[in-house]
Amino acid sequence: MTRVLVIEDDAQIRRFLRLALDGEGCVVQEASRLDVGVAASRLGPDLVLLDLGLPDGDGLDFIAPFRTRSRAPVIVLSARGQEADKVAALDAGADDYLVKPFGMAELLARVRAQLRRRAGEGAADATAFGFGDVAVDLSRREVCRAGTPVHLTPVEYRLLEFFLAHAGRVLTHRQILREVWGPGHAESSHTLRVYVGKLRHKLEADPAQPSHLLTEIGVGYRMEI
Repeated sequence: MTRVLVIEDDAQIRRFLRLALDGEGCVVQEASRLDVGVAASRLGPDLVLLDLGLPDGDGLDFIAPFRTRSRAPVIVLSARGQEADKVAALDAGADDYLVKPFGMAELLARVRAQLRRRAGEGAADATAFGFGDVAVDLSRREVCRAGTPVHLTPVEYRLLEFFLAHAGRVLTHRQILREVWGPGHAESSHTLRVYVGKLRHKLEADPAQPSHLLTEIGVGYRMEI
């Protein structure tokens, strides 16, 4: 059974979340305060749904300490819709961010995506990926589209490899630049946009309307496979 911890001070939202997650076969634990959520998180949930505006503190204060002891996905659900708020949560270690009000169908889809990603992290043979008509074999460093080899530059390959390793997760510009280019390039957003555009032209069926390498406006990107 998948264990989901919901940290949310609005009782009605908690009720809706519980009903929806029950329908997905999840075991739901609820917390209406930050301190209660911190204590409950020590029981090892498989996924956390986290509000930021809690009565006894900021949900951001939950993320970093939790991340030191667990790799379970954290999806932030917040009325704070500013880009700076999203970036702060994601840089702190959150995996995804939905602004209230949100559609329950979208939330459940993102929950399933995060759980699939988490389940695949421990697989020793997780070196082969497929999306659309693209096949990637990391062990052979091979990328093919519709059976035809695709040439990627070393930077393009590292970028694709990083996206695949974090498929389903929203990644900020800073996170991607730091990991692929290095700490000294953390502000080079234009460079990142150029290389994402190159990958889309090589791997997407319609680069102008990408289905897999998605833009999170003002925040970063998310790879869907």
